Amino acid sequence: MKLSAGIVGLPNVGKSTLFNTITNSQVEAANYPFATIEPNVGVVKVNDDRLNKLAALINPNKVTPALCYFTDIAGLVKGASKGEGLGNQFLANIREVDAICHVVRCFNDSSITHIMENVDPIRDCEIINTELIIADLDSMDKRYSKISSKAKSGDKVAMFELEIAKKIMNLLKSSNFIDKNIFNGKEMEIVKQYNLLTIKPILYIANIDESDIGEPNNNQHFINLKKYIGDKHKIIPLAIAMEYEISKLDDNEKKVFMEDLKINKTGLDILINSTYDLLGIQTFFTFGMDETRAWSFIKGMSAQECAGLIHTDIERGFIRAEIMSCDDLIAYGNELKVKENGKLRVEGKEYIVKDGDVCYFRFNVSK
Repeated sequence: MKLSAGIVGLPNVGKSTLFNTITNSQVEAANYPFATIEPNVGVVKVNDDRLNKLAALINPNKVTPALCYFTDIAGLVKGASKGEGLGNQFLANIREVDAICHVVRCFNDSSITHIMENVDPIRDCEIINTELIIADLDSMDKRYSKISSKAKSGDKVAMFELEIAKKIMNLLKSSNFIDKNIFNGKEMEIVKQYNLLTIKPILYIANIDESDIGEPNNNQHFINLKKYIGDKHKIIPLAIAMEYEISKLDDNEKKVFMEDLKINKTGLDILINSTYDLLGIQTFFTFGMDETRAWSFIKGMSAQECAGLIHTDIERGFIRAEIMSCDDLIAYGNELKVKENGKLRVEGKEYIVKDGDVCYFRFNVSK
C-alpha cells in the first residue's frame, strides 16, 4: 500500500535536510531558495520493535519492515498560486500526496537565509496556508462555473453538487481549511473528486535548535506556533540538523548518542509514527521462516481486503483468516502455545483487522 506524505514549507526551513534524514538520500540542500526543483520521492523503513521481537522468535530467512513514502516538495512562496517562485508546479505536486508535513522554522541563525528576512513561524504558516486556500478557491471557481449551468436546467445531480461546492467555497472565502467530517458519505464521494489541498491531513513540524530539544517549550517560536495551531492539528518539535547527524551514525554510535540524550526514540521515529497516524495507517504481520513481514493497511480494512495487499489471488480465493495478536505471540513464544491458551482466533472475510494482528490467510483459487 503506497500512501505518501509531502514535505512542504517556505524555502530554507529544513525540508530537504529532513528528507535526506528520513531517506538517507543526498538531495541537494543548498542555502538558497529553490534548491529543490523536482519533487524527490523517498522510501523510509518503519522501525517497529514488534517486528524485531517476532523475528527473534524464529530467526527467519528474511525480515521485511513496512515502508513510509515521503515527497520533498520545493519551497512555496507568497503568490505561488499565481505563479510566483516556481508556482503552480509545486501546488500540483502537493495534490499528488495523501497528507502534508508542514515544516516551520523555529530557530534563529543568521548564517541561514530566511526568505522573509526574519523568523516568524505564524507568518510563515499563514503564507503557506493562504496559498493552498487560494489554489483550492481557484479550482472550485472553475468547477462551480461548470456545474451551475447544469443546475439551472434542473439537473438534480448538478444541483446536489452545487450545494456542496457552495459550502466549500464559503469555507475557503472565510480562510478556513476544509474539514471532511462536515460531509456525509454521499457528499464525500463528490468532494473526493475535487482533490482539494486544504482537506488533506496536516502534521506541523517545528524545526527547533538542538539546544532546545530537551525542553522545546523553552523556545518562544515553538510556543507561539503551538498556540496558533491549537488543537486543529498535531505539531511535533524536531531539531532537524541534529536528526540528520544522528542518521549518519552506525547503530552502536546511535545507541550511545541516544543514551546521552536520555531518549528512547529519535525524532525521526516519532515523525514516521506520527505520519502513520496522520494517514490512518496501521500494521499487521505475517509470520514464517521464509519471511516475517510488517504490512501497512488503512484502519478499518477487512481481513479479505488485507489479504489482497499480499496478493490479489489470496483476496479472490479468501476462505478464512487465522489471527493472533503479536503481543500474545511474543509473550507465549510460539504459535502452538498461543493456540493452547485459546488466543488463536478464526475470522471471516468481514473481520476488521487490528493494529498488531498476526495473520495467516487461508485461500483457494480454483482453475
